[in-house]
Amino acid sequence: MFIDTHAHLYSEEFETDVAEIIIKAQKSNVNYVLLPNIDLTSINPMLDLSHKFPNCIPMIGLHPGYVKEDWQHQLSYIEQKLFESPDKYCAVGEIGMDLYWDTTFCEEQKIVFRKQIQWSKELKLPIAIHCRNAFDEIFEILDQENSNELTGVFHCFTGNIDQAKQILGYGGFKFGIGGVVTYKKSELPDVIQQIDLDHIVLETDAPYLPPVPYRGKRNESSYIPLIAEKLTEIYNCSLSEIAEKTSQNAIHLFQLEKFGVK
Repeated sequence: MFIDTHAHLYSEEFETDVAEIIIKAQKSNVNYVLLPNIDLTSINPMLDLSHKFPNCIPMIGLHPGYVKEDWQHQLSYIEQKLFESPDKYCAVGEIGMDLYWDTTFCEEQKIVFRKQIQWSKELKLPIAIHCRNAFDEIFEILDQENSNELTGVFHCFTGNIDQAKQILGYGGFKFGIGGVVTYKKSELPDVIQQIDLDHIVLETDAPYLPPVPYRGKRNESSYIPLIAEKLTEIYNCSLSEIAEKTSQNAIHLFQLEKFGVK
């Protein structure tokens, strides 16, 4: 069994064939898909999909790319949704910081990220961190907010070994590994070779960042085994070992037993 720990299957890229995509994933032994929220408009489509397909398990959070002028309104609404039904969600996510395209709302991103970390600790839920051009800013906040209650995943991790070691030092975080690990010029294989498999979970970030040989096309949850096959080369072990270990890591981190995942 595989678990896709991060996919946006509720997005418009899947509106015409999402059922087929989920069935195709299950045929590829990707039995569960975790759905991260990004903003207010994506909440209902995400929840509708998880109601229709119980193997799609939702998170909820405000993505840093959607922290704009109305960030206080968005954050307040998401807080209300989270706290009225915390058992509905497997994590607070997708949250974090993104300073790649625009730094206009950098300070607001910091406020929003910190607040959502505090929610996660209060509710004892993990966080799914989006980090782009912002490791230093994220580490500064985690240095202040880290505690025994704080767990989570660095989604789509593409950092260097020093950044990986700092993340491991926090004690409760795992690394989300997706299609980037299969790219010819990626340095990620050299980095994660130095990270124990105990700290790895698999993800697609569908519809983005598909693995080779689908690079440039729409990503799908059924491509998780292609990522896992790359990890068999990196860790010199069998595909079944990768499947079992990464799935158990995901079950433990996201408390998936409460959703019937074993």
